[in-house]
Amino acid sequence: MATEVEPTATTLAPPAGFSRRRPELDALRGFFLVWMTINHLPTRLSDYVNQPFGFVSSAEGFVFLSALLLALVSIRRARKDPHQMQQRIWKRTFRIYGYHLFMLLFAFTVAARVAAHAHRPALVNLLNYYLAHPFSAIVSSLLLIYCPPLLDILPIYILFMFATPLLLSFAARNGWRWILAGSGSLWLLAQFGLKAWSHDLLVKVTHLQVPLQETGAFNLFAWQLVWVLGLWFGASIAERKLSMPRLPYTMYLASVIVCLFFMGVRQEWFGHHLTPQTFGMQLDKWQIGPLRLLNLAAFAIFLYGSRRIVKRIISIEPFLTLGKASLEVFCAHLFFVFLGLAMLSGDSSQLHGFRAAVLVVITFSGMLLVAIREVHRQNRIHSTRMVSMRPGTTSS
Repeated sequence: MATEVEPTATTLAPPAGFSRRRPELDALRGFFLVWMTINHLPTRLSDYVNQPFGFVSSAEGFVFLSALLLALVSIRRARKDPHQMQQRIWKRTFRIYGYHLFMLLFAFTVAARVAAHAHRPALVNLLNYYLAHPFSAIVSSLLLIYCPPLLDILPIYILFMFATPLLLSFAARNGWRWILAGSGSLWLLAQFGLKAWSHDLLVKVTHLQVPLQETGAFNLFAWQLVWVLGLWFGASIAERKLSMPRLPYTMYLASVIVCLFFMGVRQEWFGHHLTPQTFGMQLDKWQIGPLRLLNLAAFAIFLYGSRRIVKRIISIEPFLTLGKASLEVFCAHLFFVFLGLAMLSGDSSQLHGFRAAVLVVITFSGMLLVAIREVHRQNRIHSTRMVSMRPGTTSS
């Protein structure tokens, strides 16, 4: 009999009637936020956390977990009251859109002014299209077409959120087979230029001459696969349709070998014959190339097989608090990244010494304060709802 990796005491299958968020998954999302922030800040720390596990980044984990948690708390409501489910998710979608508008306002005013008048090349490179074509940039950014670097994650997140009620409603009636097949087909088409074709069509329809490279680095048609898989996984866990067996030791070992192989390719351990350039677009982050997808799957299996250790590492503060307020924390981290870029001068791409240390301390202190404030707000809302639901309680 094959040796098996022992499971954690807390399995992923929820008890009957369970619809709340899983704290360990919130903590894992908080960990991905910390990872993402260190990677985005212009310090030497980014050299150490930029895809250290091969061709896997924090963005994939953040998107997947966000979809998983959303489906985990929404799929049962999709069956019982689909209209309410749609209203709740779309309300949150418009809230995220509001955050996106706020970040655009900051970028097009404060950041653009610093870029133009203080001669900060790092900020100029981020906002060069807006600085050259402000009217077109403003209109197209409101339509989620123009997506400056660093501000290109929220637009795809908004689009995914907007489509989610429709996907969950369809899945509640017809299952996930057609959704997964359609998502896989879109991912495949994305590997053969679907984004460029859709961009040409969008330009023709809207007459907004936004260059393809200014529509965001993320290929929407490829990244939707990560989101849909997260939705399917979360919904299946919530409805107890996805068994979470112990991993055979051979599968766990294979995932470790695959991850080590891709780590070796990234770090060029195998010489000039096996480098990232050798595989080219098959490892591309922005369109989730097929070999990158294999690396992601292996990494996910490794995390699941090591979940006892992973849970001990992440189930501490501040990961849990940061994960519970992920949206607000994500926006806050962008503000501090812009601050770091504004501190760069000349051709420098990184801060060093005291200035780098101050930036890191201020960034994570600010993010934690934002998270604590948002969690307190959520708790007050939850307490108010619980009081209003008590028998004999009437609203004034």
